[in-house]
Amino acid sequence: MALNGDSPEQLTLLRETVRRSRTKEPAGITETLPVARVAVDVSLPHLDRPFDYLVPDDLADAAQPGARVKVRFAGKDLDGFVLDRLATSEHDGKLSRIRKVVSPEQVLTPEVADLCRAVADRYAGVFADVTRLAVPPRLAKVEAEALRCNQPVRPVSSTSLSEWAPYPRAEGFLDAVRREEAPRAIWTAVPGADWALAFAQAAAVCASTGRGALLLAPDARDLERLAAACAKVLGRDGFVTLSADLGPTARYRAFITALRGCTRVVIGTRAAAFAPVSNLGLVALWDDGDDSYAEPRAPYPHAREVLLLRAYRQQCAALLGGFARSAETAALLESGWAAELIAERTVIRAAAPSVHIAGESDRDLARDPAARAARLPHQAFEVAREGLRTGPVLVQVPRAGYLPSLVCQTCRTPSRCSTCGGSLRRTGSSGPASCSVCGRPATDHRCPECGDTRMRAAVVGARRTAEELGRAFPGVLVRTSGGDHMLDQIPDQPALIVTTPGAEPVPEKGYSAALLLDTWLLLARPDLRAPEEAVRRWFNAAAMVRSARDGGQVIMMGEPSATPLQAVVRWSPEGFATRELDERRAARLAPAAKLAELVGASEAVADMVARVRQLVDPAAGLEVLGPVDVDDETVRAVVRTPRAYGSALARVLKEALSARGTKKLAGPLRVQVDPATFG
Repeated sequence: MALNGDSPEQLTLLRETVRRSRTKEPAGITETLPVARVAVDVSLPHLDRPFDYLVPDDLADAAQPGARVKVRFAGKDLDGFVLDRLATSEHDGKLSRIRKVVSPEQVLTPEVADLCRAVADRYAGVFADVTRLAVPPRLAKVEAEALRCNQPVRPVSSTSLSEWAPYPRAEGFLDAVRREEAPRAIWTAVPGADWALAFAQAAAVCASTGRGALLLAPDARDLERLAAACAKVLGRDGFVTLSADLGPTARYRAFITALRGCTRVVIGTRAAAFAPVSNLGLVALWDDGDDSYAEPRAPYPHAREVLLLRAYRQQCAALLGGFARSAETAALLESGWAAELIAERTVIRAAAPSVHIAGESDRDLARDPAARAARLPHQAFEVAREGLRTGPVLVQVPRAGYLPSLVCQTCRTPSRCSTCGGSLRRTGSSGPASCSVCGRPATDHRCPECGDTRMRAAVVGARRTAEELGRAFPGVLVRTSGGDHMLDQIPDQPALIVTTPGAEPVPEKGYSAALLLDTWLLLARPDLRAPEEAVRRWFNAAAMVRSARDGGQVIMMGEPSATPLQAVVRWSPEGFATRELDERRAARLAPAAKLAELVGASEAVADMVARVRQLVDPAAGLEVLGPVDVDDETVRAVVRTPRAYGSALARVLKEALSARGTKKLAGPLRVQVDPATFG
């Protein structure tokens, strides 16, 4: 029906004319490097590659490598990063245009993009998942801020490196940093060392050459200590803190500050491992065994491995420090990849407290026959009472909430599978215990220490301990630290400080004594890393105690012959780490072997195992452990190869995941390479 005398055909023509007049003609394609290689934000393994797009002339200046863009992909507008600008494309078909430059800020630097690719390959992950860890969400108001860039170059004298004086090889390491070389070191700190100040001094040496430094601490409390030390050495404006706990605005501001080269030193937690530090000269990480460094999001990278990859690819210095030593750092020393920074034995013994195991001597047993079995023997009460005369006393109690695990009924030695060394568990009220790794029933289990066939569950009671101590020491202040209530620092006055491992507050002048209770509980965790983790926590706690010449004492409640406890008594973290590495090598476990954990629906795990078997080189010596049931709907299998075939295994896992993605096979599946916990 015509309106105002116009026919329907005329109305259609009129609408088309109006539409064309309102539609802006698309800009032409730029003549200079008209192709942009874009990493699209897609987490599908079979699409884990860059795609080429045309660069419109009006976006040519902003669409530089590292900039955020919007592109059309699979019928949707998706985010992405420009990786490169090219003159031509290898793609034969028609290319789409970049639809929008979200921000001209080049937030993904070439060095970090290269690192993200390396991390994704190492962990059989996807580039897009790693960039989400590396680049925080954009805040336009922060990018619009005018940041003050203050980079004073302070000369560093040998007298200002006091924390490194006890280590004979430290001077050579720092001199190499001054010469802008790439030394690598594993630092075992003496008891009571101010590690934060030592890190700040090393960063100052690096910054004095005009290069950048990246320092990582495991948690917010340690980061505060590191920030205070850096403020003392570098000045308040000499560094920036980058941590996920800062909140979106403060975190992005710190990120942009580092990106624009407004500071030479960046400190942070796990989230800072990918920080865009300009002209990076040093990466350093404290206490690499802390599980806070393990990323809980895919592809689950460990901050230590990220920094080691970064040191290798950017040819900068690397420093891993701690009071204890992990099997991974022991492997780095054994391979020659890193040098050892450790004090002379006489210096270590002079700084260490006196460490004893309750009931280890005949004299202790004569005075208290139940010393080895009692949770708080008479000797521990005596040490606590004596320590309270001069200062605070630390009482460390294993935290509650570990997964079910079994220990010997008589001697409480952790029960392990005789086939693969995994922790034994009981999943029901009837039937024998079984291995949590390979699933083998432990019908013939016998304790290797005492020969008992009986097993029991491990239990913890931290709060009850505080109540018992309060009754045993009337009138003494009892404070707790752990969980949601954490103490940061405590004054130098008599008090009983009951903490869970890792929650120990920093004493003003050191603890006068420490009681490490229920040591067998830490060793009984259902994790093959349990002994290493227990020793790390004990060394960290004991290192806060005053030296023996100042009256500092540590009493450990446990089996005197246990190797982990003896390592603390001898104050030999390096010896224990070497022994742990040898045992891992004999059992074909990380870091001597490359492991990957497959968790998901039974059909998905079985399909993945079959694909890996088909793709892997027969010479790689692939082994499959399991699968075992995790719950009613989930199973777990572990695949492993010798370390030399680690890169090949990661590549095969990625290919298998890509094949599953291409065929759109159903079923949830998680692949985790070198999981932080295993058992």
